Parts: sequence; structure tokens; C-alpha cells
Amino acid sequence: MSSRKLLSLIGAAGALLLVAGQANAHARVIASTPAGSATVASTRAITVTFSDRVAPAFSSLDVINAAGTQVAVTSTVSEDGKTISGRTARALTPGAYTVNWRVASTDGHRMTGNFVFTVR
Repeated sequence: MSSRKLLSLIGAAGALLLVAGQANAHARVIASTPAGSATVASTRAITVTFSDRVAPAFSSLDVINAAGTQVAVTSTVSEDGKTISGRTARALTPGAYTVNWRVASTDGHRMTGNFVFTVR
């Protein structure tokens, strides 16, 4: 194999490793309260915890009831930057709720997701 081909192969492998390493740097959900698919007593607090820090200015959550109406929620990011906490004005009434979250990880990648839980 010529040295030119060998250098090209090494460069391509290095680029592939760099891209794979960046993909692993994105924050991912590691826990939520309530947990997805859980049935809980009435609550006012929702938290979503990530594997890495998120950028507070671009990170929030909202809560939607079964009728599709958004429930007013105030969200904040913890001091360690890994948990978004939301608090509703009143305790949630019985029914299904969807939590939609939006974050930007520290590498600038924006992500969204959701989970559903039920209040009994």
C-alpha cells in the first residue's frame, strides 16, 4: 500500500472517530420524576435529569394535559446544569399528561423529547 493511501486511510479513520466522539457528547435523559409511563398521586413538581450539562437559556419543559391544553409551569435548571425542574401553579388533577422538554447540550446540539405519565 502506498504511503499516500495509508495516510488517507488514517485520516478517514481519525475523522470517523472524531464524529463518533462528538455524537456521544450529547446529553441524554437519565431520569425523570414522575417517570415515563408512571401513575402517580397528584403532583406539582416535574424533573428531567440529563447525563451532561445543558445550557439554561435554551432548556425548558412544558406540560400538556389529555385535552391538549398546556398547563402553566415555571421551569428552572439546577446549579449543576443537569436537571430541569418544573413547578405547576396547582396540583395536577387526575388524567394523562405529556411532558415536552427542550435542551441545548454544552456542545450546542439542540434536542427535544417527551414522556407521558398519569395522575390517579
